[in-house]
Formats: sequence, structure tokens, C-alpha cells
Amino acid sequence: MKKLILNITLVLSSSILFSQDAKKSLPRPTKQQLAWHQMEFYLFVHFGPNTFTDKEWGLGNEQENIFNPSQLDCRQWARIAKAAGAKGVIITAKHHDGFCLWPSNFSTHTVRESKWMNGQGDVLKSLSQACKEVGLKFGVYISPWDRNHPDYGTPEYNDVFVNMMKEIFTNYGPIWELWWDGANGEGPNGKKQVYDWDRFRKTVKALSPKTVVFSDVGPQIRWVGNESGVAGKTNWNFLDTAGFTAGLGAPSTDTLNTGNTFGKAWIPAECDVSIRPGWFYHANEDAKVKSGEQLFDLYLKSVGRGSNLLLNVPPDRRGLINENDSAALMAFKKLREENFKSNLLSDARAYWEVNEESLINNSITYRSFDNKGAYGINKQSFVMDLPAAVKINCIILKEAIHLGQSIESFKVILFNNDMQVGEIAGTTIGRKRILTFPAKIITSFKIYLIDRHGNDNVSGVAAYLLDEKLVEK
Repeated sequence: MKKLILNITLVLSSSILFSQDAKKSLPRPTKQQLAWHQMEFYLFVHFGPNTFTDKEWGLGNEQENIFNPSQLDCRQWARIAKAAGAKGVIITAKHHDGFCLWPSNFSTHTVRESKWMNGQGDVLKSLSQACKEVGLKFGVYISPWDRNHPDYGTPEYNDVFVNMMKEIFTNYGPIWELWWDGANGEGPNGKKQVYDWDRFRKTVKALSPKTVVFSDVGPQIRWVGNESGVAGKTNWNFLDTAGFTAGLGAPSTDTLNTGNTFGKAWIPAECDVSIRPGWFYHANEDAKVKSGEQLFDLYLKSVGRGSNLLLNVPPDRRGLINENDSAALMAFKKLREENFKSNLLSDARAYWEVNEESLINNSITYRSFDNKGAYGINKQSFVMDLPAAVKINCIILKEAIHLGQSIESFKVILFNNDMQVGEIAGTTIGRKRILTFPAKIITSFKIYLIDRHGNDNVSGVAAYLLDEKLVEK
């Protein structure tokens, strides 16, 4: 075999060019979903009466005056989120207890009825403005379950919920992501609600067509199937939703974790997890905040498996992000910056291997393509050749997801000169796959791909030496 030496940019862009016609039948992300994929990491903010009652799920009968943060400062939240490298913030505008963090005209259980700021406060307004000031995306969580509203459990409540969403989009937009919790329990009248999901979806589409909507079944973003912040090692961005609904009618958690191999819709997974054991602030958890190292590990298992990381950081009773949480976020940011600072492939060469007969006949061309490659070029494998030996324990692969997702397995073979020194195998790649392994000294590595269409659809490759304490042995 002879080596055809090509610049890495040419390798990757040429392979993508050949992928386009073959991948027309695959589900593809919208522009909004592609932008969502680029977000990678953002904050969840659970805040409300539960913050002051030490509950996780309020009963809905809490007195409004219980909500009374003494120093609420949404600018502080936004500054910390920005400093931590988060790209947005999603706030629990209404949790299951029904308390609204904005003065809704469709409820009497809101900040308006509390003594906080003499009933003149509006958390959504403050946070949406703070996010705009520092350049963060603003998202809203709104639970359809309402343990306080008297209309819950009747057809009229669907009108209430739609009107609440209209208030949010009209008064606090643009809303980048809307988060629907599928929980459905009894209201104050002992009844459960029949949610009109179709109407809810149509309402959002009419009000804000660029908003991506999260639920167990999308329509744009799906739950990853756990609250541990961990995506599946196999993680397809496809999901079949026919016959399923959010909540109890959702697909199995295993399916949500891995997606459907041949799913008909592009609905990628979002990994939600809290920086603390609970979702709302509890003082007795101040010493139980996840460390920077633990957050880095979650990053590898969420973003590093093609998903996004939604990290909950609940403000305390002052209305501030607690010092312990802030310190952990900064440590997490520092670890990401330090460990992904230097791409060790910056001077590497990439090439395909071409059979000798093709070279002799001067028949190498890129006019045609089949599963075995163009005129002897195997476009499902390529080599990264380094100018000198380096020590690495991390390789990042990226797939050209704007064309869909079709790489279903891969293998990376590590070499030190002609000696094989390691092998890493996996299934899907998606937007980003971060592979970690015990450190090896290498001079090259070869990537074998199994792509459903016979293509090499890798759009980026990088290699790093991470702090070895951060890498699972």
C-alpha cells in the first residue's frame, strides 16, 4: 500500500462533500437544533417556594409570603454563568407547586402575592435582562402540573397553561429553549389533567418558531432518560415519537438514553443533572456540592457523548448562587480550559491509503464514490501522522451532523512507529465524541469507521493529554 498524503482540512471537507447525496434520506437537524448543539453547556436554575421550605416538590398550598429572597441578584447569576463558560440559563418559571416567578394574570399564586419587593418583583424580567446584558441565551422551564390552580384537572386549565406561555413569550422573549416537565399528578381538587400537548406545541410554534422545545419526546430536544447527567455510550440523535407522549407515556429510559438507531425524527438528548444532591437549594447540602473534577467527568459523559450538559445550580435563600457552587463552577471551567488548551494534532498530517494499482494507472480521482472508496481510496479509514512522538490520553472525533448522523461504529488504533500500542472502539460519534484512555506515547493513529453509507463523515479530529487523574483507568 502507498500513502496518499493530504492536508487534514482537505481530507475532512472532501469526505463531507461525498456524503451529501448519500445522506439525503437521513433526518437532519434544523438551524435551531444545530445552534443548540453548539451550546454544549448551560445552567438550570431551580428557584421558588421550595428554596424556603426545604422541599423538592411543593404541595401547592405554601403561603406566597414564604418566597422572600433577601438579596436576589439575577445579574450575579448571569455573571457567574458567563464566567463558568455556560452559554445560557434556564429558569423554573413555574414548578409543580404552581407558584409563578412572574406576576401572571392567570394565577393568584405568584410573586405578586408575596411580600418580596412588596409584590412588585418579577424574576423572569430580571433574569431575562441580565442574560441579555452578558450575552447568555435565556430559557424557561414551565411545568404543566399545577398543585395550586383551581382549574387544574379541567379542560379550562389547558387554556390557563396556554395563556401563561403566551405571557412568557410576549413579555420575556426571545426564549431560546422551553422546557416541559411531563409530571402529571393531582391538583387541589384531587383531579389529574389531560394535557393538550398538540395544542401546546402549536402555540409555541406560532409564538416563537425558533424556540427549541424540550420534553421526553421533544419535539426538538429529548430527555436523556436519567438525572445523572450521563448520555449513552451509544447515542443516536434520532427518535421515534409516534404513539408516545411526555411523562408516563414516554419511551423507555433506555431508549431515551440511546435514541433510536433508525428513528424518523432528529431529537437529540439533553443531560440534566444538579450540582447538588437536590434540585432546589438546601443549606445542609452546602458541603455536598460536586467538585470541579466531578463536573469535568460529567462533561466527558454528556458533551463527550454527543449530548448537551444542563447543569442545575440553585440559588440560595438570599437569591444568590452560593459561594460553594460558584467555586465548583470556576474549578470546572479551569479544568476545561487547561486540559483542552493544546491540540496535539496541530502539526499532524492526515492521509488515506491508496492501493498501488490505482497509483500506477494514475486513476486517482474524486469523481465517483462507492462503499469501497473512490478508485482504491478507502474513505472509511484514515491515518493521523504526527511529526514527533507525543503522549496522549484523549482523542476527540466530530461528525458532520448537518448532514445527519450515520457513523455507527469506529475503531482507533494507536501506533508508536510500527508498533501497535493501543486500541479504542466505540459506536456512535454524533456532534462530538471524547475518547479517554490510559496515556500512550504515539507517532500516529488510524481511524476505522463503519458508516451506513460508506462515507468518512468525520468533520474534525483532535488529541490531548489530559490530567491523568481525570481519566478513568
